[in-house]
Amino acid sequence: MIDRLVVFGATGDLNARYLLPGLAALRAAGELADGFQLVCAGRKDWDDQEFRNWASEQLDRHGRPCPASARMWVAGAARYRKADATDPADLASLIGGDGPVALYLALPPAVFPGTVTALHEASLPPGSRIVLEKPFGEDLRSAEELNRLLSEVVPEQAVFRVDHFLAMTTVQNLLGSRLANRMLEPLWNSAHIAEVEIVWDESLALEGRAGYYDGVGALKDMVQNHLLQVLCLVAMEPPLSLGERDLRDRKIDVLRSVRPFTDEDVLRRTRRARYLAGRIDGRPVPAYLDEDGVDPKSRTETFAEVELHLESWRWSGTTFRLRTGKALKTDRKEVAVRFRPVPHLPFGHTGEALPNVLRFGLDPEDMTLALTGIGSGARTLTPLTLTARMEPSDLPAYGRLLLDVLRGNAALSIRGDEAEEAWRVLAPVMSAWADDLVPLQEYPAGSGGPVPTGGSARRG
Repeated sequence: MIDRLVVFGATGDLNARYLLPGLAALRAAGELADGFQLVCAGRKDWDDQEFRNWASEQLDRHGRPCPASARMWVAGAARYRKADATDPADLASLIGGDGPVALYLALPPAVFPGTVTALHEASLPPGSRIVLEKPFGEDLRSAEELNRLLSEVVPEQAVFRVDHFLAMTTVQNLLGSRLANRMLEPLWNSAHIAEVEIVWDESLALEGRAGYYDGVGALKDMVQNHLLQVLCLVAMEPPLSLGERDLRDRKIDVLRSVRPFTDEDVLRRTRRARYLAGRIDGRPVPAYLDEDGVDPKSRTETFAEVELHLESWRWSGTTFRLRTGKALKTDRKEVAVRFRPVPHLPFGHTGEALPNVLRFGLDPEDMTLALTGIGSGARTLTPLTLTARMEPSDLPAYGRLLLDVLRGNAALSIRGDEAEEAWRVLAPVMSAWADDLVPLQEYPAGSGGPVPTGGSARRG
């Protein structure tokens, strides 16, 4: 297990909200020894104490579930260095020392190539690992180039392209529910499942993230990575094991099976939109174009929906719908597996036998199964719902990811060819949207999203 972590971009939001609290959770769980070294690097002209004061404030704000002793230990263990993440000399001074080091690039994706190039010149100690946050590149070409640069610094097994969705309890339970229950896996195919929805709808608007979001948009921010990763776990063939090779081989099979989009497919099977001014929970929300930091000429979408079809024996005939949106009326974050209706009702009850729906709640983490039963008087069909609450995880998602990095377990990280394949799936959509083949719809903040049109994906 590596006992040295260097975080680049350490004064940013990612470190404040997730990495520092994740480290505190690891300390509380007894996973970080007293000799663990944490070096935090950024552009601010701070000394150790100034950074520790800032880290303490962030941990008190975002790491409250962890004991105060663990939060204090993390803040106190941190050392701070002002550094340019693209300067080989600065990097060499940060990574110098005995033994391998884990390098976490909590940086804007545009900086990744320059940092990786500088790391090549600085020479990493043998056994070191590099961690990158999504998005991995800006398109297929840049993803391929980034992978080439990484291959010149460390072997593929030492590259951790992390997606915290894969460490969420319910996302992991998708596999557990499928593969550990005899009753589900025989039904997990197109003969029984009509549609799968993977949804991440948020009532949150831009919330001060224009600097990042306006250059990315909903399709790249959520669909291309998070939601495609969930799709892989829903649709993959049962792996021989949950080891990194077996699991990641089966995930890339799913991406390779996605039917390529034609221009007509993009028009019929995708939607994009952005929010107008409105109200959410009684508070006013400005239109996206009026948010601070947004380019008035922006064509960035805040809502994206794509309908995918998989060309495989298991899934031919099932629709997979991936959707995300901001500034919507309610939060809806779930995987909804919609089973086909029964072919015949052999009794004369009144009421409707609705199709069964198995829902995996992503936030909050729960599971529900919608069934049909018989109501009062034994004459009326009535809906029934079975609900299961997930036990809280011992570690938050980022705590689990950090532990995997330090231990060298790459099963939940994204392999280079998988990152490229994810871009390849959506490249035709990105191109058609850039050419305005699909109209950019609008919806009021606080609404249910854009109204479906005749040629768009139908479910809203």
